[in-house]
Amino acid sequence: MSKSRNVYQLKVVLRDIRPPIWRRLLVADTTLDRLAEFVITAMGWHGGHLHGFHIHGEQYGAPDPEWGLDWMLDESRAKMGNVIFPWDKKFIFQYDFGDGWEHDILIEKVLPYDKAEQYPVCLKGKRACPPEDIGGVWGYEEFLEAIRDRNHPRYEELIEWIGGSFDPEEFDLDAVNLDLQEVVRNSR
Repeated sequence: MSKSRNVYQLKVVLRDIRPPIWRRLLVADTTLDRLAEFVITAMGWHGGHLHGFHIHGEQYGAPDPEWGLDWMLDESRAKMGNVIFPWDKKFIFQYDFGDGWEHDILIEKVLPYDKAEQYPVCLKGKRACPPEDIGGVWGYEEFLEAIRDRNHPRYEELIEWIGGSFDPEEFDLDAVNLDLQEVVRNSR
């Protein structure tokens, strides 16, 4: 690996959720499809949905004529350092076009590559990611309301659906980093 390869310190914040759900990552310069995998994993999503980046007026993703997305720029051919930095310090990542989860990604720092370090790595984060297929921000708010009230008409249904419990304040840094390492291992 080139010693001149950049490492980006990114803060990923899920939009429209209060208090915020966020992750701070160190990611070595890579293609946008790989960055998408890292963001999805670090946030806690499972990756079974369409996604895209909005960067400098362009939209990147996986062009797919079957889904009407043949107009998107191919994320697998776009390296972060070529399409983001130094032009944009902030861009948007959308996950699950149906639920419409949008993440602001801020480049906080650009660091030199350190071959002694393992990338990507999550440095810090706050709060649990909403469950997949919950219905976006509004569905998540309704879900939280229902699971906090044993008398809510949907309490039993949603507790069973989520597998018994859900703590919106939970964040396990070690588990996130193990998941990121697994993504890297599986791509070799």
